[in-house]
Amino acid sequence: MAWGDLARRRLRTLRDDLWTVRPDPLPHSVWLRRLTHVLVCVAAFGILLGAPEYLRDNVGLVYGYAVPIGLAQSGATVLALYRPMPAWWLSMAASVVCAVVIHPELGVEGRNFIWPWTPAGIVAHLIVLLLLALRAPARVAVETLALSALATWVLQGALGGAEHRSTSVLVISLSAVVVVGGTLLRGRRETRAELGRLTTLGAEERARRTLLEERSRIARELHDVVAHHMSVISIQAQVAPLLAQDPSEELQENLAGIRHNALQALAELRLVLGVLRSEPAGDAAPGSGTGSGTGLAPHAPQPALDRLDVLVANTRAAGLTVSVEVPGERRPLPPGVELSAYRIVQEALSNVLRHAPGARARVRVAHLPAGLRVSVVNSPPTRPAPRSAGAGHGLLGMRERAAMLGGTLAAHSLPDGGFEVSAFLPADGTEYAGHRPTEFEGTE
Repeated sequence: MAWGDLARRRLRTLRDDLWTVRPDPLPHSVWLRRLTHVLVCVAAFGILLGAPEYLRDNVGLVYGYAVPIGLAQSGATVLALYRPMPAWWLSMAASVVCAVVIHPELGVEGRNFIWPWTPAGIVAHLIVLLLLALRAPARVAVETLALSALATWVLQGALGGAEHRSTSVLVISLSAVVVVGGTLLRGRRETRAELGRLTTLGAEERARRTLLEERSRIARELHDVVAHHMSVISIQAQVAPLLAQDPSEELQENLAGIRHNALQALAELRLVLGVLRSEPAGDAAPGSGTGSGTGLAPHAPQPALDRLDVLVANTRAAGLTVSVEVPGERRPLPPGVELSAYRIVQEALSNVLRHAPGARARVRVAHLPAGLRVSVVNSPPTRPAPRSAGAGHGLLGMRERAAMLGGTLAAHSLPDGGFEVSAFLPADGTEYAGHRPTEFEGTE
C-alpha cells in the first residue's frame, strides 16, 4: 500500500510539473530579454526556412508535410520564450511526427538524412530545453531531459530500420549539457537574487536597530531631565508650607497633593524608563554622550550648550580644526532643546572626524527668537577617509532628535565637496508634546 501511494504521489507530481501552460517570462533584464528574443527569433526563422528544404531535398518529403513540421519546430522555439513547457511538448510532438513520417525512407537509394532527429529538430529542441532549464525548477528540467531521452530510445528501438546515421547519442548528450548549463545559470541567478534580498533586509534591520537605540538614548536622557524637574517640584511643594505664615488647611492639602502626585509620577517614570539606565558603561553606543571624547560618565548629568566649549576643545585635541560662532542673545532654553543641540553638534563633529580627514569644521549655534539654528559645515577632506566600523546611521539619530522637538534637520553635500548639517530646534517646549516622526529618511 505504501509503495502504491508513493507511486501515485510521484505520478501526480510529474503531471503537475509537465502538464501546465502557465506563462514563465524571462528574467527582468531589458537588454538580456531583448537579446534573447532577437537570437531566438533569428534561430526560429532559420528553422522555418531550413527544415522544409532539408526534408524535401534529402528525404523527398512533399511540402504538405515538410512545411507544417518546420512551422511546428520553429514555433516551439518562439513559444519557449513565454511558455516553455507547452513549447517542449510541441517540439517533442513535431520531432516524433517527423521521425515517424520519414522512417519509411530509411535505406532508400538516393536518400541522405539523419534519423530520428533532423538537424532542424535538434536545434529547435536544444533551444527549447535551454529556455526551459533557465526558468523551470531543476526537477522539471531533469524530467524533460529524461522523457526526451526515453522518446529517442523508443523510436530507435521500436521503429529501427535499415542502416542509417543515428542521432540518438548526439541529441541526448547535447540535451544533457544544455539542461545542466541552464540549471546552473538559473541557480546562480536565484542565488544572487536571494543574496540581494538578504542584504536589503540586513540594511533595513541595522537601520531599525540604530533607530531603536537612538530612541532609547533619547528616552534615557529625557528621563534624567524630567526626573530632575519632578524632584524639584516635590521638594518645593514640601518646603512651601514652611515658608508661608499661617498657611490654610486648603493650601497645605493642595501642596501635599502636588507633592504626592509628583512623587507618584516620578516613581512611575522610573519604573518605565529606569531599565534604560542599566546599560553597561562599556556598551554605550557612539554619539550617545558617553564617548567621543566628552569625558562624561554613563550616568553623569546630561550636557547642555554650556559644555559646547569642552566638546570643541576635545575635538580639536583629536586633530580637527574647528571654529565656533554663537550669534544672538543667549537666554534660558528647555533642557531638551539644549541637550539635542549639543548631541547634534557632537555627532556632526564625529562624522567630520571619521569621514573627512584633514577638513576644517565651522560650528554655528544661532539664538533666534523662535529657537536655535544649529549648523555644522566642513570643508572637503584632504585625504581619503579610512573604512569606518560604525553603523553609518548617525544622521538618523540627529533627525530623530530634531523631529522629537518638532524641529527640522537637513544634511547635504556642498558643491565644493564639503558637507553641511543644519537643524532648527523650536524653543517652545514641544519636546514634551510627544511628537514623533512618521518616516525617517537619509542615512550616512
